[in-house]
Amino acid sequence: MYGLFVEHYQKYEAIWNGNGGRTYFFQNEFPYDPPNQAAWMNGSLQGYAAYKVADSVTTHEAWGVGSHSYFNVDPTVTADRSFEVPQKPGVKFHDLVSVSLGGVGTIRHVINTTGGPANASTQVVYVNAYP
Repeated sequence: MYGLFVEHYQKYEAIWNGNGGRTYFFQNEFPYDPPNQAAWMNGSLQGYAAYKVADSVTTHEAWGVGSHSYFNVDPTVTADRSFEVPQKPGVKFHDLVSVSLGGVGTIRHVINTTGGPANASTQVVYVNAYP
């Protein structure tokens, strides 16, 4: 995939289910309007990742991927992570970024539990490579 843009959906915004996939540039903005954290939960996780690689995938690679938050309805809303991927040697990400636009809302981690948070204090967080 080249140049994938997905914005403002309330759950996972992109889900990759197949092996051997590659993404070159992904841009995302989380939904502006979760009314509160309780309304935007994924089980015990706060919010949904913008880009999820299915747990069954063993090979996937992505370059130049970024996700932004601007939770203007309730700035206390948190997304647990921008990218959610299985811990497998064939799943690799390069040059990632999470941004809290104007510090409105929080993205706790860039990918899985690595990187972050992006919030009012640190609005832009980069991860060069994962794992």
